[in-house]
Amino acid sequence: MQDFAGKVAFITGGASGAGFGQAKVFSKAGCKIAIADIRQDALDKAVAELKQRGAQVHGVRLDITDRDAYLRAADEVERALGPVQLLFNTAGVSIFGPLEKATYADYDWMMGVNFGGVVNGMQTFVPRMIAHGKGGHIVNTASLGAFFAASVAGIYSASKFAVHGISMAMRDALAKYDIGVSCLCPANIKTNIAESIKTRPAKYANSGFQVDDDEIKALHEIYSQGMEPEELAGHVLEAVKKNQFYIIPYPESRKGLEMGFKAVLDALPPEDSDQEGQSKRGQAMAKYRAAREALDKKKYGRK
Repeated sequence: MQDFAGKVAFITGGASGAGFGQAKVFSKAGCKIAIADIRQDALDKAVAELKQRGAQVHGVRLDITDRDAYLRAADEVERALGPVQLLFNTAGVSIFGPLEKATYADYDWMMGVNFGGVVNGMQTFVPRMIAHGKGGHIVNTASLGAFFAASVAGIYSASKFAVHGISMAMRDALAKYDIGVSCLCPANIKTNIAESIKTRPAKYANSGFQVDDDEIKALHEIYSQGMEPEELAGHVLEAVKKNQFYIIPYPESRKGLEMGFKAVLDALPPEDSDQEGQSKRGQAMAKYRAAREALDKKKYGRK
């Protein structure tokens, strides 16, 4: 996608942090911007600032885990701005602590927002994007935590691994509709995600983690040194132009990623081993793929 003029971008978590950076950068590129956020005060402030910058913007308060509300938000935005061609599933939450202390509520909250919110965004907009027939692009925000998992951030990483996987699969599924998919995997960003605990619904209040002001302050110190949201969004813009899948503009991450992938590759037997087994499994997979394509064509009309 090279021309952004007049295209409608829907951005979750768009009132602050990475989402607001995307709103600024893509509005400057010519997009009409719909920002969705769960916090009305932040939403009002963000909309006002974007309008001062000359952007055509519409704000909608949205809990991305509420599927019915998501449908209403999509309808509202289409009435206000037109069909959405750029979807940014950016909103996310985090809480850290010993994994063995986690409760079901900790899992339900983080998985519900970080992965479920991405699913809800795609389930809401992908059919509409296909029906409009104008192509488009989806950017799902995962994390470097989609490649590494430490116990203190175990649930967060699990949710981001899931975002990584569904993004890869959706990219494959949507290519024939001229809809690109990118997976944004940032490290440290200058955001207020440390305060996401304040948006945690009461029904998920039973947490195994003790988050106090000192912990939030410590996280703010870390995030204050992160990449500026607009700088990150600039990398996202370039990736969308190139239809690039991975967006990881953090050179300091190279060593860790190389070590991680090397560990995976080192677990494999030599390429020239088990020739008979390789041949048998390869033939079986080729046969299945051909049968799968025939079944999909018959059932779903897929080419």
